Amino acid sequence: MAPHSTRIAIIGGGMGGLTAAIALTRIAGAQVTVFEQAGRLGEVGAGVTVAPNAARVLDRLGVYESVRDAGAVPDGHGVYLNAMGEMVTDAAWQDSAKQYRNIGMYRPDLIDILAREIDPESIRLGHRLTAVVTVPSAEGPDAVRVEFENGVSEEFDAVIGADGIHSVVRRAVGQHPEPVYSGYIVYRGVVDASRLPEDWPMISQVWMGDSRHFMCYPLQQRRLFNFVAGVPSDRPLNGPWSGSAEVGELAAEFAGDGWDPRLQQFISSIEKTFWWGLFDHEPLTNWSRGPIALLGDAAHTMLPHQGQGVNQAIEDSMALATFLAAAETIADIPEAFRRYTAVRMQRTAILQHGSRRAGAMFDAQYEFENLDKRDADIRVGRDFRRSAVFDYDAQKVAEEALTRFRKDQVA
Repeated sequence: MAPHSTRIAIIGGGMGGLTAAIALTRIAGAQVTVFEQAGRLGEVGAGVTVAPNAARVLDRLGVYESVRDAGAVPDGHGVYLNAMGEMVTDAAWQDSAKQYRNIGMYRPDLIDILAREIDPESIRLGHRLTAVVTVPSAEGPDAVRVEFENGVSEEFDAVIGADGIHSVVRRAVGQHPEPVYSGYIVYRGVVDASRLPEDWPMISQVWMGDSRHFMCYPLQQRRLFNFVAGVPSDRPLNGPWSGSAEVGELAAEFAGDGWDPRLQQFISSIEKTFWWGLFDHEPLTNWSRGPIALLGDAAHTMLPHQGQGVNQAIEDSMALATFLAAAETIADIPEAFRRYTAVRMQRTAILQHGSRRAGAMFDAQYEFENLDKRDADIRVGRDFRRSAVFDYDAQKVAEEALTRFRKDQVA
């Protein structure tokens, strides 16, 4: 366990920040305070997939059953379809051991489940971070001061930046990536399942067409369906990165004889939607500086096409807690953060690039303009995704890395 007196500030009360708070408390024994800029904890009313690699982490943290019971486990494998609804391949949405399967979660439900596992006194709302300052000490390890727009400032032994693509903490680590616009926006939202035909499949479905795609899957014990529709647009380059949208805009993108009538039937059931510009950034060259480290989108913003953004933040949380638990004194925290960074950076960089490639496949871009090649590549990637992504054990990888680091120290 880390030194019992270790005080850690987590900036950001989203899914990554809350999972980190649970992991650092239960595995590393740290005293954690979560600072969230919003006036209440919450998430946009849309869905997220808890994949097997993250479910494994949540299970070890003791929250998996709550997540599974609140979410929706599909009836079977998902499917990739062409624009007219013809099968391209199924999708293996489970790990090789068949222990964990994808769970469709309503984002507000997941936030609520995670927040209930944290002492309410440890969550500070309405705190917008303005600066992170290292405070040198002549008598011991440097402290870190966090300063907020409301005038509050406080010192901690360490700070974790889980504050997203616009991270303020990231600047304190010396990383200033430029957001990269994908050329795409997504329409997102949820549909009441009662508005769909009674025989609507309780699985994930992805329709892939000319330069656009549409995905849906069940949430909230199958009472809701999530949808995500990716279409090309220059809208975010001319104004805000997100906003409300007319359902008619979305429907027009998938209208005509070239699209599956069943998909059009789903779209006709939508009552409300919003749009988001899809941005990521190139992999960072570093995630930590002294007693400051990054996690989740602040460290590795990625496109959503592999469904791994939140899941990688959950993996980060387990790895970070594992390395911090091995720190014997507060002075060891910077080294724990360096080890965490060394282990996590390569995996997330691969998935950042893989998410870009998956989007290009779904939308028949670049080398995937030949649809036969596109479909063949998706089929080939099916089993690789299971072994490389879903079977990954973040805790085991971190523990094995700790063993190697210790052997190197002895040598």
